Amino acid sequence: MAQGFLPMTMDEARRRGWDEVDFVYVSGDAYVDHPSFGAAIITRVLEANGYRVGVIAQPDWTDPQSIAVFGEPRLGFLVSAGNMDSMVNHYTSSKKPRRNDAYSPGGQAGLRPNHAAAVYGNLIRRVYKKTPIILGGIEASLRRLAHYDYWSDKLKRSILLDSGADIVSYGMGERSIVEIADALQSGLSIEDITFIEGTVYKARSLKHVYDAVVLPSFEEMRADKLAYARSFNVQYLNSDPFTGKRLVEEYPHQVYVVQNPPSKPLSRSELDAVYRLPYMRTYHPSYESAGGVPAIAEVKFSLSSNRGCFGECSFCALTFHQGRIVQSRSKESLVEEAKLFFDDPDFKGYIHDVGGPTANFRAPACQKQMKHGACPHKSCLFPKPCSKLEVDHKDYLDVLRTLRSMPEVKKVFVRSGVRFDYALADPDDTFIRELCEHHVSGQLKVAPEHVSDAVLSVMGKPGNAVYECFRDRYARVNADLGKKQYLVPYLMSSHPGSTLKEAVELAEYCRDLGYMPEQVQDFYPTPSTMSTCMYYTGVDPRTMKPVYTPKSTHEKALQRALIQYRDPKNYDLVIEALRKAGRMDLVGYGPECLVRPRKGGGSHGSAARTSGGSHGGPVRKGGGSRKGAAVNRVSRSSKTGQKTRGSARKRR
Repeated sequence: MAQGFLPMTMDEARRRGWDEVDFVYVSGDAYVDHPSFGAAIITRVLEANGYRVGVIAQPDWTDPQSIAVFGEPRLGFLVSAGNMDSMVNHYTSSKKPRRNDAYSPGGQAGLRPNHAAAVYGNLIRRVYKKTPIILGGIEASLRRLAHYDYWSDKLKRSILLDSGADIVSYGMGERSIVEIADALQSGLSIEDITFIEGTVYKARSLKHVYDAVVLPSFEEMRADKLAYARSFNVQYLNSDPFTGKRLVEEYPHQVYVVQNPPSKPLSRSELDAVYRLPYMRTYHPSYESAGGVPAIAEVKFSLSSNRGCFGECSFCALTFHQGRIVQSRSKESLVEEAKLFFDDPDFKGYIHDVGGPTANFRAPACQKQMKHGACPHKSCLFPKPCSKLEVDHKDYLDVLRTLRSMPEVKKVFVRSGVRFDYALADPDDTFIRELCEHHVSGQLKVAPEHVSDAVLSVMGKPGNAVYECFRDRYARVNADLGKKQYLVPYLMSSHPGSTLKEAVELAEYCRDLGYMPEQVQDFYPTPSTMSTCMYYTGVDPRTMKPVYTPKSTHEKALQRALIQYRDPKNYDLVIEALRKAGRMDLVGYGPECLVRPRKGGGSHGSAARTSGGSHGGPVRKGGGSRKGAAVNRVSRSSKTGQKTRGSARKRR
């Protein structure tokens, strides 16, 4: 049985009767014992398997003594940068420092280093020369092989080599971490643990690696970006736990990095067991004086119902981390967790979310996936739903109905992304109807990301006609229900495939909707996504065909300004973008124009305003598009932003 939080000091460990710990978990996040945090899941899973774990959260990376709190652990150190890649945590897509860190006490920034997993690993190795170091978490998982690093603008080695660690547990680590622990407990040397699925290890020889696919060497990839593109495609095709092959990358001085196939997905009962562990469900009380840890607020009364995603958006790392095979918890498990909310004095009757990476995925795309894996050369939803795709919302509806029928629950929201093309593929409108009737409050955020089919094709997203069909159906259902509820589209600028022509197309679409997003997410090249590979190499690794990619800061600003053309601060950028795109026909006073010409060539001030009153832009009668999508008009206070993609749920 758990005795409250896991120890953060040796005194706390002794109060449990321990004179040493088996593992020390070093995390870039503050210690939050909640199942939306990777550290909590891994430490509680180890505890459930009989291991004693101490936690060192956000150690001072300039002080070697900060990781010596428990002395040398009996079996090893576990190292994670936290729930987010530390570089994404620190910097915006324009490489500007973020002011806050939701995973730190009081939201304070700067409590973890850049490239935290590697820094922590080297810090530990300075003090403990031989103690096993196991890396995990999203940062290590997506940097397990050679990868493009946007912040340094270069190809970097496997994090295994740069961190001083012995092994990486990648993907969802519940299986692999217990197998590693059991192997160490049995007396095996860390160098001999080369056989566990979901791990990456170093080797000096390939004499015993007889079944691997050999990727281009690091030196080859560094010399030729196309070699990296080819390597990435092989990695992508081998990211399935049933069909994935062992992969090998060679480095100078006869060093090999070997990636074993991914771990098998958890069964429903196994996933239920993970969420049944005795989490404290909040941050450590030592953070109370700092105001707590902000990241808990959004997930405290939310339910993680699934993991994995067969949507395969090119810009998302889920395929590489959680995989394409969806796993879900039972209704009973979700109800059991919801009942825990009722004892919390902060619970006001609102369940904030029931979902995961994609809310309305509750089962594998087809039964074949659980025996033979996901098709390596075929997508489940792109360019259109596969004929074998099993579309069924009944299980998810049953969960939502049961939760909202509980007397203590006032409303159950669905805030995870709803995959609208999957919803449309269901011939039964019941899910969309009940979503609108019970689980939306004024606005539903969805992620079409763009309107240009050329860009959407590169993104791996459905064509714009699919989004418009969903928009119209959503409007019809709300009209039938007598509700005024709007769609808020997430939009992304500067994605590979987007020239100024496509950016203008997106601006015109926003004009026709009478909608200007106050925030627009620039494409962010994060490690190990298909889109990041395109950004670095200039080709689509699946076809090796060239893909145009906006790279300069100025061009990105032009594309973003076009979407926010009504903002007077963007006037000069909009004019420049329209001139470069050959679309000066959009400068004028007509209803189709985006901006007015500058009066008298002076400063823009009021003359730079767009052509639609105080908000700028022509807002059509009823606020809708020319195609009658009035339901899409939203207030200026509505914000888009980076698509959530379950960042708090991307656990190791």
